[in-house]
Amino acid sequence: MKNEIKIFSPATVANVACGFDVLGFCLDTIGDEMVIRKTSKKGIYITKIKGFDLPYEAELNVAGVSALAMYDTLDIDFGFEIEIYKHIKPGSGIGSSAASAVGSVFGMNELLGKPFNKTQLTEFAIKGEAVASKCEHADNLAPAIFGGFTLVKSVSPLDILEIPTPMDLYTTIIHPQIEIKTSESRALLPKDVPLRDAITQWANFGSLIHALHMSDYELIKKSIRDVIIEPQRSKLIPKFDEVKSAAIKAGALGCSISGSGPSIFSLSKGLETANKVKDAMQSVYSKLGIEFDIHVSKINVDGIKIL
Repeated sequence: MKNEIKIFSPATVANVACGFDVLGFCLDTIGDEMVIRKTSKKGIYITKIKGFDLPYEAELNVAGVSALAMYDTLDIDFGFEIEIYKHIKPGSGIGSSAASAVGSVFGMNELLGKPFNKTQLTEFAIKGEAVASKCEHADNLAPAIFGGFTLVKSVSPLDILEIPTPMDLYTTIIHPQIEIKTSESRALLPKDVPLRDAITQWANFGSLIHALHMSDYELIKKSIRDVIIEPQRSKLIPKFDEVKSAAIKAGALGCSISGSGPSIFSLSKGLETANKVKDAMQSVYSKLGIEFDIHVSKINVDGIKIL
């Protein structure tokens, strides 16, 4: 059995417009790398962090907290060291904390001979994710572990459904280099929702799930609409409405906020359209004087993987 493993822990998009806190999908070209190794000293130790300034104390680091949650269930006489090569900027809205939380438990599980299934790994990772977002949710964690689209039917008990991914579905994501903390973004959310808006949201969400099952791109286009969360959170993202409008005009099926922002995602049928959407979104932000990253990615149906 191996004593060390290197993994790719992917970025993810959560909410997917109308699926607040329950729906997410996995990205193929953006993610962190992590190295997990066994050590003779018992416990969890973070020994290297590259990319961003994050705490080395396991109980304060997202990856460490999820690793400790798993470790506390084990009866073993050794420990684990964790190296984090962070490529997903914290607060970017594409699952930075989830990638860390998932990476540590996935790597440990592989080195242990896979005693835990994917749902159990998600349960451990939730403990780490809660450090960053101040609440337990799995809409970024689940797609990172399972791949593709996932629906979190319930957190307690944890129940995750894998949703089919249409073969020709691509995403374009623009990440303005500003930071929006998940906890701060959640503070903007309405405590009461008009019944009319709730009904519209339910209908959009149900039809989106059906569209994904049927690979019905026109129905996807009609369904990616958020009438509850997006109107509140979009206020924090410069030129959001202009970016969304440009993406739709360029052929995107839909466009909304990735997670709590500031990243904005769009879905397109085919790589050619996704690249046209990239040009359109980029043209808006290139005039602002705000630095940004932009990515085109096929939906990653495999999730986290060994390198």
